Amino acid sequence: MLPKYFILKRSLIEKINQEEFKANEMIPSERELIEMYDVSRITVRKAIEELVNEGYLYKVQGKGTYVKSDDYSQDLISITSCTQDVINLGMTPGRKVISACVIQADRKRCHTLEIGENDKVFRLERIYYADNEPINHTETYLPYKLFPGIEKFDFSSDSLYKVLEEQYHTKITKAKRSVEAILATDEIADYLNVNPGIPILLFGCVTYGVVNGKEVPIENFKCCYRSDRFKFYINQVK
Repeated sequence: MLPKYFILKRSLIEKINQEEFKANEMIPSERELIEMYDVSRITVRKAIEELVNEGYLYKVQGKGTYVKSDDYSQDLISITSCTQDVINLGMTPGRKVISACVIQADRKRCHTLEIGENDKVFRLERIYYADNEPINHTETYLPYKLFPGIEKFDFSSDSLYKVLEEQYHTKITKAKRSVEAILATDEIADYLNVNPGIPILLFGCVTYGVVNGKEVPIENFKCCYRSDRFKFYINQVK
């Protein structure tokens, strides 16, 4: 005989596939599922947990459990700002600046951005939102000598890439990215409104652009992305 949680799980998958539970809509609460299927709370929680881990559902703290949509995905190959990515998904973007300051470059940044040991960098730390829901925490470094005065902009409203292109006449050309799965620290979990220890995606990136006729590294960032809300894809062509 099949376990009760598996039977419940299979029933919920069927409802999702038949769109009885539609994408981005909240499914019945634990109490409602207990009554609907005449099962225990432990059975409901195990079924929901597995569906979250398998990408069928996602949880929003303090609200409930929702059906995950395939539309909430981003192209790993394209070079666009986080704000533009959110707009492309038909959602309303938002940004919150945690810190923005000019600091002395450490050795790692000197090497990555190909700058001198005495050079400074502009450090920008932000949280990005989609429809008021936090989706990622990003820490960005830019060579200050290439973008003097950049700390004067309000990056809670201004797009970083737009500022680079329009105010500093920088043409963004390419990016080298890495991605790995990590567990959310207490600090990142607090920023992203998720439970500590939940799997998240860590992106590392060096972005290149043409400045004064020469292609150079213009940005180094690391970005922690919620994996319960978004998928990423790669477009392949022959």
